[in-house]
Amino acid sequence: MIENEGKSGNVTAVETDADDPEWSNTRAWVEKNLPPGHRIHRVETLHGGWTSQMRRLLINKSDGGGGGGDSYSLVLRSFVKPFYVKHAPQLLTREADTLQLLADTGVPAPRLHAVDASARTCDHPSLLMSMLPGSLRLDEHDIDLKTELLARQLHAIHSTPVPHTSRPRTYQAWTSPERVQLPENPNRPQVWQRAVDAIRRPPPAYRPCLLHRDFHPGNVLFTQQGTTLAITGVVDWVETSWGPADLDIAHCSTTLALLHGTPTAMKLAHHYTAAGGTLTNNPADHLYWRLLDALAFAPHAQKVAEPWRKLGRNDLTPALLTDRLENYLHTLLHTHA
Repeated sequence: MIENEGKSGNVTAVETDADDPEWSNTRAWVEKNLPPGHRIHRVETLHGGWTSQMRRLLINKSDGGGGGGDSYSLVLRSFVKPFYVKHAPQLLTREADTLQLLADTGVPAPRLHAVDASARTCDHPSLLMSMLPGSLRLDEHDIDLKTELLARQLHAIHSTPVPHTSRPRTYQAWTSPERVQLPENPNRPQVWQRAVDAIRRPPPAYRPCLLHRDFHPGNVLFTQQGTTLAITGVVDWVETSWGPADLDIAHCSTTLALLHGTPTAMKLAHHYTAAGGTLTNNPADHLYWRLLDALAFAPHAQKVAEPWRKLGRNDLTPALLTDRLENYLHTLLHTHA
């Protein structure tokens, strides 16, 4: 039951009834995983993604003397859509394993509190984690600095040592030449065809590392602005993989192209190598990874923009997104050919 609306950073939060029967079992599971005397005081629905139902839980902890104590926030991710419920055991187990792997590193990932990946106790498959400071920054403000910080953060993720027994699954390609769906009436059909033809080859050899696999501004939290701008959180680790650094760079670059245009997208790789990151030195191989990711957004780039529009980017119309994706493909083909 909606009582009132508020804001958590620039992520829309809607206060809900903590006793809503649709998540009563999940609520009981959460409280069972809290320290003695800690209770859910308030619940807010967080908007900013479309794969999961996200809740911010304000937890009150007793001072031990019967009075009120301090409070803190946790985040609850639940899969409620049938497709994601079906795949939840793999997705949430992967995220839980990754959060544990990153717990003692410098990567600002949430801390894992509990997971019920198969909904054995919860109403829906769920994962409980700490709430990180900061907010999403999807506007144009400080865009050059944000892009540089994103590149540095990716380098830190890719540099994380991973024991052989803790490696995540090998990356999965999200499209192929046979699966690419082209826009109905592209302005430059030859660009799309050349892009598809360029990935019509075996995947290049690569030096593997830890990949976030869905790293982009919609999964990164920032604080401050200007010269003090800083990344305080990287979230959504359900797609964590083992693969080429070029693929994470490709995915973030595609998203930057859609959000801010091709010139911004083309800067990310340069910032990454300047920060010490290593990408393939073969232009054709790098082009393969960039196009493999970008073509996965065709023809419905507007789908990924739905949560961005809810966060204020109403300028991201389907026509603009399609045009930006086409311009990005054109630039890639001419830059790395």
